[in-house]
Amino acid sequence: MGSGSSTRHHSAFQNAERTFKAAALIQRWYRRYVARLEMRRRCTWSIFQSIEYAGQQDQVKLHDFFSYLMDHFIPSSHNERLGEFLTRMFTEDRFAQDSEMEKCSDYESIEVPDSYTGPRLSFPLLPDHATALIEAFRLKQQLHARYVLNLLYETKKHLVQLPNINRVSTCYSEEITVCGDLHGQLDDLIFIFYKNGLPSPERSYVFNGDFVDRGKDSVEILMILFAFMLVYPKEFHLNRGNHEDHMVNLRYKYGFTKEVMNKYKIHGKEILRTLQDVFCWLPLATLIDEKVLILHGGVSDITDLELLDKIERNKIVSTMRCKTRQKSEKQMEEKGKANRKSSAQEPIPWFLPQSRSLPSSPLRLSSYKAHKTSRSSSIPCCGCLDGRELSRQVRSSVELELERCRQQAGLLVTGQKEEPSRSASEADSEAGELQKPTQEEWRQVVDILWRDPMAQEGCKANTIRGGGCYFGPDVTQQLLQKYNLQFLIRSHECKPEGYEFCHNRKVLTIFSASNYYEVGSNRGAYVKLGPALTPHIVQYQANKVTNTLTMRQRISRVEESALRALREKLFAHSSDLLSEFKKHDADKVGLITLSDWAAAVESVLHLGLPWRMLRSQLVNSSADNMLEYKSWLKNLAKEQLSHENIQSSLLETLYRNRSNLETIFRIIDSDHSGFISLDEFRQTWKLLSSQMNIDITDDCICDLARSIDFNKDGHIDINEFLEAFRLVEKSCLEGDTSECPQATNAKDSGCNSPGAC
Repeated sequence: MGSGSSTRHHSAFQNAERTFKAAALIQRWYRRYVARLEMRRRCTWSIFQSIEYAGQQDQVKLHDFFSYLMDHFIPSSHNERLGEFLTRMFTEDRFAQDSEMEKCSDYESIEVPDSYTGPRLSFPLLPDHATALIEAFRLKQQLHARYVLNLLYETKKHLVQLPNINRVSTCYSEEITVCGDLHGQLDDLIFIFYKNGLPSPERSYVFNGDFVDRGKDSVEILMILFAFMLVYPKEFHLNRGNHEDHMVNLRYKYGFTKEVMNKYKIHGKEILRTLQDVFCWLPLATLIDEKVLILHGGVSDITDLELLDKIERNKIVSTMRCKTRQKSEKQMEEKGKANRKSSAQEPIPWFLPQSRSLPSSPLRLSSYKAHKTSRSSSIPCCGCLDGRELSRQVRSSVELELERCRQQAGLLVTGQKEEPSRSASEADSEAGELQKPTQEEWRQVVDILWRDPMAQEGCKANTIRGGGCYFGPDVTQQLLQKYNLQFLIRSHECKPEGYEFCHNRKVLTIFSASNYYEVGSNRGAYVKLGPALTPHIVQYQANKVTNTLTMRQRISRVEESALRALREKLFAHSSDLLSEFKKHDADKVGLITLSDWAAAVESVLHLGLPWRMLRSQLVNSSADNMLEYKSWLKNLAKEQLSHENIQSSLLETLYRNRSNLETIFRIIDSDHSGFISLDEFRQTWKLLSSQMNIDITDDCICDLARSIDFNKDGHIDINEFLEAFRLVEKSCLEGDTSECPQATNAKDSGCNSPGAC
């Protein structure tokens, strides 16, 4: 009896031991599995974020190119309209708009047809109007242009009365909900209201900027937010983000300008002009109980809340360009003399190589590799060289290539030079002396809209975004102590979990656009604050598809999308990659090591990605870890070439420059009509020719415009604009390679990059 009992106990012990070992084995396997998935997720996240920030660099660089032309434009006696056109490229005549808006004639003259079945608004707005907008937009209905303009007019009237920094108290509501970037994703906004409740006197909201761009419902989000702000002016607050900026909205990939023009083809231009004015009046920050500061980007070591509270914020039309106060002609001449004496010590604009010559084309800016070490971003802007000296260098650097372009276009040059004189815009500025923001005021606004936190101490330039700066925990602590604050709430950065604490939990980042890069890529979040000011964070996924996918399926789906985008990026730089691979192929056998492949790819793309980890998904290597790079580049192009019947080198150029081309198209299209008119085309050519000291007749410009207008309808659309670029690039490639440095091998031509040619 005792022996049998002992045997059973021993057997049970052995079974328990095996069970524990099995459980430990399963746990160890699962932890490794989750760790591998987390590694894949982080790697995928790095791809998306690097490509996004590379696009922002292109935005800043392209804008700097046109700003350079604007700053150093020398007007002549008979091109006063050109100066006005150039100014209109970057900012509308906002003072004229104000007088028009005061007459209320913009929307009152628009009739709403009886067949219109969408939502209708009457003012003053009631809560039912705002909720009706949500339901209508959920059902994909569109608000009529009359109501859009009327709502924008009433919104501006309200915003003008608000301070730069809103003061909010938890004494008057149960809790305050703070939401981050929405970026045109209506599903996220509707989900927040469904989960957290609609705005009311007991439920206050603060939306922290970046309402528009990227998503397809930016207009609808603005209408809902503005409506609730008018219904509950004391409980509903909006902060300005860096995307509430008409220059940022021009970027094709961001899409807000395009969205407005597509939805409101007749009144789109008027809506965009009005929105630009409304954006300028959005408050800059919100302060809860004088203890929690809410702003879109961040702070710096010079952030001054007292100065921010006094700035005339409507003067900051765009953070992409600092238009400082006008100076008299005598002051400008004295400054020019001083600049000529100290030009050797001043920084060179980022897009000028050390020889101080302008790039041959703004389309080549994305290939310029020296920007990380020698550029001066427009955010914040730095000093520049004397205008006359730079103009001389510009004309000298581009003369040879321009001669080839004139020959291809059939343009004749007369050799007569125009005598510079004062333009109409200069005369008006002297007469009216309209006050612009100072450099210090502009810099203060740029800091709070563009800054990102970092783990290191101090402040440094943000070379990843291409604009703004980083701020460290010491900067945060300094600001909190100075103004007796508890912590900061900011947005501006997408986070995998929708939120992130940093700087010893003194800085909270909130991002409310879930599935920002791809379905399943990230959660959205918002934060609730009660009287104790303890943050309570709520996370969510607005897309129902993500709830049906396993973690592995979700990561695989997002990873596939990221790798697809990365392959397109690699293909767009095939020529540069080939040149870099040849440098590592000393024996010229067509083979390089995988380590050399990783180094070469990073030296070309500058994305800062873990290429050694990614090579297994991007490269099929042989047993000896060698790569036949020409075959790899050929395979890389197969997917793109299978959809386009275009020569590989042409398609590569289009992939690389399409976003810049579309942005240039929208800048030239100054009235946002979706077409480049003959007058806009003529004025653009006059701008470039005056900068390069070339006299081009109107007849030649008209002939060139007609040659681009393939369907002969009297204007140039985006497809004709891209096709003209493709044909010019094709003729360049088919011609003598010595005449087209961009088509030659960088190694053979003695250039390190196309942008340096």
